[in-house]
Amino acid sequence: MDTVAAQFKLTLLPLLAISLLFLPFLQATDFKYCDKEDNYVVKVSGIDISPNPVARGKPATFTISASTGQAISGGKAVIDVSFFGVHIHQETHPLCEETSCPISVGNFVLSHNQVLPGFTPPGSYTLKMTLSADGIPQLTCISFNFKIGFGTSGSSVSDI
Repeated sequence: MDTVAAQFKLTLLPLLAISLLFLPFLQATDFKYCDKEDNYVVKVSGIDISPNPVARGKPATFTISASTGQAISGGKAVIDVSFFGVHIHQETHPLCEETSCPISVGNFVLSHNQVLPGFTPPGSYTLKMTLSADGIPQLTCISFNFKIGFGTSGSSVSDI
């Protein structure tokens, strides 16, 4: 019995160590640009959703890491949400509420916090975010999927 337990530990520990190395990559949220041909002013490098999956009735944070090649003094963020492909919600926020303005050339982070009502149906959602500024109709446009869990406690995505 000790030999079997020792072999199990020798096999399990390296697998656990390797899986911990990949954990940050597994938590990253995949996204896509709305127009693959467009050369957006703002380039997104990553999205983090916390908690993931989002829980109904609890706070959730969407953090978007991005960069820009030109300074941005302000604008707006339009968030559209779809549930299984059906558009269900849209909201618009001043860009400077989602990040510090003015945005300097280089890296920056947008952060959006929301609580979904407790009656929000669990399932797969798609969030589309378009950033615009005066004279620039689309600084960027991305979409990504997120899930709302079945549990009654947890977090929510936006008042989407």
